[in-house]
Amino acid sequence: MTKKKKDDADHLPGARRRGKILENAILQAALDELNEVGYAHLTMEGVAARAKTNKTAVYRRWPQKSELVVAALHKYTPKITDDAPDTGDLRNDILILLRRITVPLQTIGAETIHGLMLEHLGKVSISAFTQIRRSEGEEKWHTIMMTILKNAEMRGEVSLKKISPRIISLPIDLLRFEFLATFEPVSDETLTEIIDDIFLPLVHL
Repeated sequence: MTKKKKDDADHLPGARRRGKILENAILQAALDELNEVGYAHLTMEGVAARAKTNKTAVYRRWPQKSELVVAALHKYTPKITDDAPDTGDLRNDILILLRRITVPLQTIGAETIHGLMLEHLGKVSISAFTQIRRSEGEEKWHTIMMTILKNAEMRGEVSLKKISPRIISLPIDLLRFEFLATFEPVSDETLTEIIDDIFLPLVHL
């Protein structure tokens, strides 16, 4: 066996897992540990023990706990569809979009997101699980918001030239703030308040 193949193998007695099989076992173990003990108490040693491998195999692939957790969340968190809601009503379209966004956030949990944000300190992107940031993920939501607003403009509900980029991003920004500030699931009542009390008065003709 070559050195590379040895490095990729699971070294526990009787174990012969390598490559993707071992990686998937580690990622599943990381997700299970996260759900059971929470981000603050998750350790690489605990993940290795649950995956029935050694911690060297974990650290070789993910040198930091945060990187391991992000990889596990990226693999197992429900993906959100990219199509823009088009119900014929601006309010309904925005509400559907915000409900979609709450799914991965609430699946992950505020405690995990807070922990990752504190540990990353801007060094590693957390877009893999939030999908809400100033680059690839946030561009996707901006595109969807623009599609919703363009459809609303064609129906005569809004005038895009009167809506600033900050207002366009406001519903998602407020949703993110609410989730991170309260550590609680975002209710439909909160979503409707964001839309009815703040966003719609700013964009309606």
